[in-house]
Amino acid sequence: MNAHINTNYQIINDKQGMPQFVVVPYEDFRQLTNQPVINLKNAIPSEVVGMVIEQDYTPARAWREYLELTQSECAEKLGMSQPAYLKLEASEKPTKATRTKLATALGINEEQLDC
Repeated sequence: MNAHINTNYQIINDKQGMPQFVVVPYEDFRQLTNQPVINLKNAIPSEVVGMVIEQDYTPARAWREYLELTQSECAEKLGMSQPAYLKLEASEKPTKATRTKLATALGINEEQLDC
């Protein structure tokens, strides 16, 4: 296959030079197909969901491990001891204040702890 590029899209031809695919900017595709905007701001990676379901981790622990952070690093971000952070992270149904602290320590949105 070969491809020739326009400033807005790319046409990919087969070996005989016949057009087979068109690559367009996402925004153009979205408008052409009336697709809603995909908002990944509150997305939850499948790895995080898997740790919660398969390994019975709390969402906070799953996120921390996914982000490759230690409990000590998260505790330091919050100005607390590692044992205090461990207690927050282990909470099965954290309060709003605890969720805010956990999200801050992990650098995520509070809604992302809903898995």
